[in-house]
Amino acid sequence: MPIRQTFSKSDIQLSYLEWHQGQEPLLLLHGLADNALVWSSLGDYLAADYHIVAPDMRGHGESSKPEDDYSFESAIADLEALMDSLGWSSAHVVSHSWTGKLAAIWARQNPERLRSMILIDPIFIWKMPSYFKLTFPLLYRVLPFLKSMGPFVSYESAKQQAQQLSQYQGWTDLHQQVFDAGIEQKPDGSWGSKFTIAARDRIFEDVMRLPGLTEPVYLPTLFIQPQKGVNRQDWQLKPYKTHLKNLSICQVPGNHWPFLTQPEAFNQTVAAFLNQHKCKV
Repeated sequence: MPIRQTFSKSDIQLSYLEWHQGQEPLLLLHGLADNALVWSSLGDYLAADYHIVAPDMRGHGESSKPEDDYSFESAIADLEALMDSLGWSSAHVVSHSWTGKLAAIWARQNPERLRSMILIDPIFIWKMPSYFKLTFPLLYRVLPFLKSMGPFVSYESAKQQAQQLSQYQGWTDLHQQVFDAGIEQKPDGSWGSKFTIAARDRIFEDVMRLPGLTEPVYLPTLFIQPQKGVNRQDWQLKPYKTHLKNLSICQVPGNHWPFLTQPEAFNQTVAAFLNQHKCKV
């Protein structure tokens, strides 16, 4: 079982899960509105060979929730400070959805901090045209995974909504744990996500403002393409094929959350790639 830890910076606290059986540094980054517990199956699967840390990103889970600072720059600074506190000069990075774009930006800005990079069905890799900002309020209402933010009149109604979402297909014990870790009762008695509206709005703003891939990146990279994910067309893969010069693409079963819906195949795929790029002692 991982241990829940807290790392304090001058501006925020980061809560994270740590599996500390192996030695090779491995950082697991969840997507928008999720939390570190989504990596429970993968962390357990890899624990014997890796020193694994899975943070709740700022604005999520048990980590601090500032009012307005949700830039990629701040998130990357969080991760580098966390790595420094662990004594890690570099780490393998597994990233999902929104943090896939974060990892791509990090890899071109500070490639020495990453040993390899796994991008799981990343989103919005381009710089978004400014007129897209007008559609964001609509996106907030219709994107299924954001419907779990609430507010809900009760815990049970929140759970009933979550059970309809794609990431919770089949509703397992793991799904229950992830759901419980991401919800809380608010001061007015209603229930809702620990992921904040400020985080949602500011993260989307930076996703729109910054391009993810603009120049060659030579880091060993695995693009995980779920069969029912969001990246199904050749034009969606083109930026990755163009800029990532050491790229492998692997299809896995499942939807945008293969680590929750098809964890066995997903875990094996990640393990096989990481094994190719482990430090040779």
